[in-house]
Amino acid sequence: MLSLQGRDQEYFVTYIIAFDLTIMKTEFKPIELDLEAGKTYLWCQCGRSKNQPFCDNSHIGTGISPKVFTVNISRKMWLCVCKKTKNVPYCDGSHLK
Repeated sequence: MLSLQGRDQEYFVTYIIAFDLTIMKTEFKPIELDLEAGKTYLWCQCGRSKNQPFCDNSHIGTGISPKVFTVNISRKMWLCVCKKTKNVPYCDGSHLK
């Protein structure tokens, strides 16, 4: 159990609220993109990126890292933005549940 007192507790609570608000600003619907074969992509897992669904290094200090992925065939794909997918980084419809 975490025990904080006084000013440290206030900072911790403020940080959690700020982090949650950042995530809530993200629109929770998938994004359709043309992905190129052989290109390396960094999918945002923390939800803080302003360049969704891709990483912009906003995760630094969170302990969360982006998902590195490539595709074998150039094609349109739906990438998850809600961060609930079980098929990272692709949308599996979890945002509808």
